[in-house]
Amino acid sequence: MKRELDHIDMEILKLLRMDGRTPLKEIAEKVYLSSPAVSGRIERMEREGYITGYGVKVNPVLLGYPIKAFINLEVEPIQKKEFYPYIEKVHNVVECNCVTGDYSMLIEGLFSSTIELDQFIGELQHFGRTRTQIVFSTSVEHREVL
Repeated sequence: MKRELDHIDMEILKLLRMDGRTPLKEIAEKVYLSSPAVSGRIERMEREGYITGYGVKVNPVLLGYPIKAFINLEVEPIQKKEFYPYIEKVHNVVECNCVTGDYSMLIEGLFSSTIELDQFIGELQHFGRTRTQIVFSTSVEHREVL
C-alpha cells in the first residue's frame, strides 16, 4: 500500500534528483536521519513507484545530435497498433505523447542533420499528416515536478 510522502521523503527525492549518485551518508546528514533509515525510505519509494529509475544527463550536441525537433503527427486510432511498436524502435525519438487537438501525437526527436530529420518525417507520413518545429534554443530543459 502506498503512503503519502512526508517532508523528509520529499527532501530525499530533491537531493537524488540533483544528483542520483549522492552517497547515503551525505543524504542522511542533510535530512538528520541515519544511513539505514534513509536507505529504507529510498527502497520504499522505489517499491511504491515514486522513484522509477536513475539516470545520467547527456549533452546531445556533443554526441552528434545538434537538431531538436517537435513533430505533430495525425495518427488514426486504427493505426496506433502499428505506430507504437514503430516509434519505440526509432533511436532519434526521445519522447512521444498521445495528445488532444488537431494532431494525435507529439514527438520530440534529436537529429544529426536536417537531412536525417527530413527522412524521419518522410517515414512518419506513412501514418498521417505532420507538422514540424525545429528548436532554436531551450530556456528550460526537461525537469522534474519537485
